[in-house]
Amino acid sequence: MSKTMNISRILELVEEKKEQFITLSDAIWAVPELGLAEHRSAGLLIQALEREGFQVERGIDGIETAFVGTYGSGRPVIGLLAEYDALPGLSQEAACTSHKPLAEGEPGHGCGHNALGAGVVAAAVAVKDYLKEYPGAGTVKVFGCPGEEAGWSKMFLARDGYFKDVDACFTWHPGNCNSVQGYSSNANICVYFTFRGRSAHAAAAPHLGRSALDACELMNVGVNYLREHVPTEVRMHYAYQNAGEKAPNVVHANACLKYYIRAPKMALAVQVLERVKDVARGAALMTGTECDINVTAGMSDFIANDAISRLFVEAFNLAGPPQFDAQDEALARAFWDQYSENEKAAGMMRINLSYPDGEKFRDTPLVKEIGPYFRIDKYMPGSTDVGDVSYVTPTGQLWVTCYANGTPGHSWQVTSQVASSITHKAVVCAAKTMALATVMSFLRPDVVEQAREELKQRTGGVYVCPVEPGKKPVMP
Repeated sequence: MSKTMNISRILELVEEKKEQFITLSDAIWAVPELGLAEHRSAGLLIQALEREGFQVERGIDGIETAFVGTYGSGRPVIGLLAEYDALPGLSQEAACTSHKPLAEGEPGHGCGHNALGAGVVAAAVAVKDYLKEYPGAGTVKVFGCPGEEAGWSKMFLARDGYFKDVDACFTWHPGNCNSVQGYSSNANICVYFTFRGRSAHAAAAPHLGRSALDACELMNVGVNYLREHVPTEVRMHYAYQNAGEKAPNVVHANACLKYYIRAPKMALAVQVLERVKDVARGAALMTGTECDINVTAGMSDFIANDAISRLFVEAFNLAGPPQFDAQDEALARAFWDQYSENEKAAGMMRINLSYPDGEKFRDTPLVKEIGPYFRIDKYMPGSTDVGDVSYVTPTGQLWVTCYANGTPGHSWQVTSQVASSITHKAVVCAAKTMALATVMSFLRPDVVEQAREELKQRTGGVYVCPVEPGKKPVMP
């Protein structure tokens, strides 16, 4: 490979095949599947890679819908992270500004992972085509990572060493702005508390029963009192997975709670989890029940890497922002005009983390400007298993405008817009940016080495996974 990069050729290679990857994005959108069950969606991505000559390993780490596709040889080895899971209950017609589910109660791509996976594969194919024309050292790997919304496969892949020989990773995500992420995210631990007691007739012999449902309720009360005594930024969410029998005249022998424990750092989340476990044990003691505690998954906080992210934003500026037209502007405004002031204000959160002068976009329905990269000591309240990858290899995350400013996350409005021409243009933009960044990494191994040294200094080379070895993802 030449020591200089033919930028225009890389952009041309994406353009030449863009229609097939826009079609791929829409095809995944049309068959929305929940996390760890994305068999058709993963299959579409695998078919696209194999058709282009990638060697694909299916079912990696014992996860049926996870895969890795590889092309090239030698180092650097650059990983591209694909997602393709949908969300429950967000079925919606494409590019429609009113709520019209295609199938009531069915899943929909309310986070845009249909576009995410297609854009990643488009980038990898462009890198492959470039390596054919400009042979040289470098390997690109597409990691198919199911269950980002629930299941969190990247954590398992990171725990089990799938990124140990990867020199850096790039990924992207649909959003309401154009930036390379310089802020963190909340760590998150998923844990199930299953209480087991003894059933009895609630009227004739309640003294003989031991209520698992009582234990759940006491645990929740205890956790609600605990909220005052943990750092303010900690979040604890719970939902009943099993609330016992339907009959009220039965002492319920079995009940189960699912908890998320969030904190800005995984170390803090682990500390809080231990206190929550004590509350659960206390509830079991008070009710004469037994409690089984099962930590099933976790997502680490995201570590923005300056060296790899500066290279990423350089690639973004070379690719340019999505080329929206008047039709895209009109569709975005039609959505934006419907949003409340509170929704528009909430949409500014990521923009203000991504631009030093983000307030200038407060009244902008469709953000087109590329933000500069800067690391900021703040975090987004949500969580992502990209954080686990960022602990084990330098990782850059790109956000590209796919929907109107103010669009609520995980909503039918997202589902609608990520099958529109707005997102079609964003898929092409993301693919160009990731393809450029990958080839730039091949040609600048010193930057990749600098990124790895930076990561080591910031983490001490330590990655703590909250899930013990051997455990596999639990279907949500």
